[in-house]
Amino acid sequence: MKKSNRLTLYIIIAMIAGVILGYFVHDNASAETIQSFSKNLKLFTTIFLRLVQMIIAPLVFSTLVVGIAKLGDLKTVGRVGGKALLWFISASLVSLLLGMLLVNIFQPGKGIDLSNADISGAQDLVGKTQEFSIQKFVEHVFPKSVIDAMATNEILQLVVFSIFFGVATAALGEKAKIVVKGLDAVAHVILKMVGYVMNFAPIGVFGAIAAVIATKGLDVFIFYGKYLLYFLIGIAALWAILLTVGFIILGKRLPDLLRRIFPPLIIAFSTTSSEAVFPKLTEELERFGCKDKIVSFILPLGYSFNLDGSMMYMTFASIAIAQAYGIQLDLGTQLTMLIVLMLTSKGIAGVPRASLVVVTATCAMFNIPPEGIALILPIDHFCDMFRTATNVVGNALATSVVSKWEGALDEPSDISVSA
Repeated sequence: MKKSNRLTLYIIIAMIAGVILGYFVHDNASAETIQSFSKNLKLFTTIFLRLVQMIIAPLVFSTLVVGIAKLGDLKTVGRVGGKALLWFISASLVSLLLGMLLVNIFQPGKGIDLSNADISGAQDLVGKTQEFSIQKFVEHVFPKSVIDAMATNEILQLVVFSIFFGVATAALGEKAKIVVKGLDAVAHVILKMVGYVMNFAPIGVFGAIAAVIATKGLDVFIFYGKYLLYFLIGIAALWAILLTVGFIILGKRLPDLLRRIFPPLIIAFSTTSSEAVFPKLTEELERFGCKDKIVSFILPLGYSFNLDGSMMYMTFASIAIAQAYGIQLDLGTQLTMLIVLMLTSKGIAGVPRASLVVVTATCAMFNIPPEGIALILPIDHFCDMFRTATNVVGNALATSVVSKWEGALDEPSDISVSA
């Protein structure tokens, strides 16, 4: 069995074991024991995520700079960037509009049981809404220190610095070749580290699943079954749209792409962190045949601008909360909300539960009680699993499609890029 297939198998086994153990603890332990159990089990997930986070900043910086430098002249950088933004903006608008359409058709907010609200969790999120003011949004995008951006894993700030650095490197030509060569070596070293870090993935997955099932139990699906069902219909519709467009452009290569990104997809799904699979996704896309210069340019941008699952959920959740409170939003208000979400959602990859912080801030802006976020918190972890997986699929498709448009999609290779 291939190493990647073994890892996938171990992750699936870890998920099943996590569900069984979590359910057993939830049914047989006291509230204090459950709280202690969940807190301790989450340490496994914390270890895995921190191991991944330690390599995100150097990987984004080295690959993005090398990618821009290898693209050569600024015309090529602009052309590839333009094609990427065309995909990102189109996919974001489709995701937001789909969420808005489905939440108006299904009216999931009217079925939310007010007695199951997670008040304490909501208070924590409401306290964070100031992070998404216009001033904070600008500060979130433009770094004052690249060291600070690296230390805090601010991906969007890091992308902005890396673009400037990469463009300057490309403009210097021969003088900067030694810099490009050095950063290329750094990128390969980091990708080699990816293999080591991924060995911890099953342990992280086990901890995440066991902790949430122990705390919430399976009964949460009974209370919020309709809300989750309607959201999953939306996710399925979004996947259908993305994969249809992907098939039109990639043709028969699409099934191979999905097969290759399946292990990172499972990790993202179970840990609810798209950031956790950024390094592995980079490796798999290069093995699929995408040129390294395209992958290293498009993928970091996608993590800041192309979070399709999160986009759909934001409109879905915001309007569902309004419905729960009986607040009628006309079409103009909903479209304005859509534009606000489009802007405030950029650069949220790697920020825990950032979708909910954005939703909370948006509700406050449109006179919807922000504490209404408590109504959807109990089921949010399970929604987060699906929207995170969708983000990964969207970014894999974006990178592959732009590679195809650029004529830079080669035959697949099973040779490790870090060899």
